[in-house]
Amino acid sequence: MWDWFRNIGTAIYTVAAGLFVTLRYWLITYKKDRGTFTERFEYPEKPVPVAARYRGFHRFDLTTCIACDQCAKACPVDCIYIGKERVEGGKGFKVTGYTIDYTKCMFCALCVEPCPVDCIFMGATHDLSCFSRDGCIVDFARLPVEIAWGRATLNPTAVSESKLIVEPVHGGPNQ
Repeated sequence: MWDWFRNIGTAIYTVAAGLFVTLRYWLITYKKDRGTFTERFEYPEKPVPVAARYRGFHRFDLTTCIACDQCAKACPVDCIYIGKERVEGGKGFKVTGYTIDYTKCMFCALCVEPCPVDCIFMGATHDLSCFSRDGCIVDFARLPVEIAWGRATLNPTAVSESKLIVEPVHGGPNQ
């Protein structure tokens, strides 16, 4: 019988402690000096600080890619598409397209590990907003190299402008 009362008391104490934590955080939201998200981080003018191991949108270096397809084979959701063709008068391949479909990507970073030349990394971009599904498909071969690789963030404007380019910006490492 005493065990039953002790269990009831423990249950009431546990629920009350949880409600107290919830109430405390609920009251913090009404502080006058709290500020909004955009006041604290000045988004989108300044990027939001992210953790060192954050897995955002990819950074890709087309100048070192050898088109080995290891990243596409390691991708569990098949969101990486590599276009390549043989180099005439030499050995190896030329990258004609390196596309990642971010509507499928789950940001698992499994594509980063098998790359033998370390040309793909997870970046720090956390926002690549677009109004259509076509905007979520990024062809890194059509982006200028300094945007695709040199910066820590992908610019949505540069991604949309790269869709208008007919020829790739860079032919690959073998040219």
